[in-house]
Amino acid sequence: MKTIAAKQAIKHHFSNFLAKLRKSLFVKNVLIVMTGTALAQIIGFALTPIISRLFSLADFGIFGSFSSISSIIAAGATLEYSQAIMLPKEKEYAINLLAFSFLCTFAVGFLCLMFCLINPLAVNALMKTDGVWALALLIVASTVAGVNQSCQAWAVRVKAFRHTSASQVIRSISSNGLKIGFGYFKVGAAGLIVSNIVAHILASINLFRVLLPDFLALRGFVRWGLMKRLAKDYRDFPMYSASQNVLNALSVGLPILLLARFHGIAVAGAYAFGINILQVPMDLILSALRQVLFQKASETQHQSGSLATLYVKTTAGLFAITLLPSLIFFMWAPQIFSWIFGSQWYMAGELARSLVIWLAFVFCNLPAVLFARIIRIQRFVFFYNLVLLAARSLALVLGGLYLNPLHTVMAFALVGAAMNVFLIFWVGRAVIRKEGHTSVERIRDYLIGK
Repeated sequence: MKTIAAKQAIKHHFSNFLAKLRKSLFVKNVLIVMTGTALAQIIGFALTPIISRLFSLADFGIFGSFSSISSIIAAGATLEYSQAIMLPKEKEYAINLLAFSFLCTFAVGFLCLMFCLINPLAVNALMKTDGVWALALLIVASTVAGVNQSCQAWAVRVKAFRHTSASQVIRSISSNGLKIGFGYFKVGAAGLIVSNIVAHILASINLFRVLLPDFLALRGFVRWGLMKRLAKDYRDFPMYSASQNVLNALSVGLPILLLARFHGIAVAGAYAFGINILQVPMDLILSALRQVLFQKASETQHQSGSLATLYVKTTAGLFAITLLPSLIFFMWAPQIFSWIFGSQWYMAGELARSLVIWLAFVFCNLPAVLFARIIRIQRFVFFYNLVLLAARSLALVLGGLYLNPLHTVMAFALVGAAMNVFLIFWVGRAVIRKEGHTSVERIRDYLIGK
């Protein structure tokens, strides 16, 4: 009798759980964004076996080096005032933060232009390119990325998730379609770079359609004095979040640059291709969850809800999702890469086997990164990222000097995994402490199904 009662209780809890999911606006918004992201990723993944046969390891190495530099600049393009757009309750304040984020983007673009004019050889050497074309594309790519961040932040604030979802599809179709066209005509690395820039421009245009009516309606509230005051009120975003983003981008881009330095452009190309393939399934979930979770967490804070319960729920869910795929890639990544993308990409699969150890924990740290901003502990995360960058740089340099490429990437991945585990637990503890003892009771009630 006890066994039957226990089964009925489990069935009842499961039915209640499914009913809550069906009614949850949060889940619906995640699914809306995820649908567009899924379609975009399916299109990209379906066309990758074609693209991989049209470009060489060296082409992907140059593309990876260019993307690393442009991503580092783009990470600080808005000084993270684009993320602050989510926080004010009043739209009038939010529109001023939006305007200021645009100003920051164009200011960073201008500084990038000045640096390229002053020292073009150094920039080209970093990107493994030559000529004015690469410098011009770098400036355009960095500016477009900043504009896209600001437009997307506004779309998320007003819950225009269908438009953010559509932008993912537009970006994927245009980027991969252009890559196939450029690859057919043997344009090389420049074709990969131009394809991504054009795709970002088209995606930004789609998001700007959401922004334009609100901007026209609220433009009368945009004032320089208010922008300066808000910029000062949210100064922790440029001080810590923007610098944190730049450090993250530098940490992500550094392997490609250092692998190219110590092991050659072909190894860097294999790494860039491998990590890009692994991030396809990650982005399927994270790009959707990032938008909706940030909005949901900000709303929960405004309504004095439990951030701790939301943190535990989303982090545990991400761990559950990533376990099986990570094991599969760790065991058979080289064979999977060779079979799908061609024998020249076997090395990319070998590197991916190590990278999955790190990326599994990167996948799970999204709530930690977002909640750290919401509870305003960016200072801690900034110093954490300094330590992370130093540790990963040391692993890559020592590996470049004393190890082969496979062992270098393995050491790099293990350092990244350990640091991400530390971040997840530290931010979780900070969220629980901020809410006090009531958060522990709420988490306990959630875990036992109350």
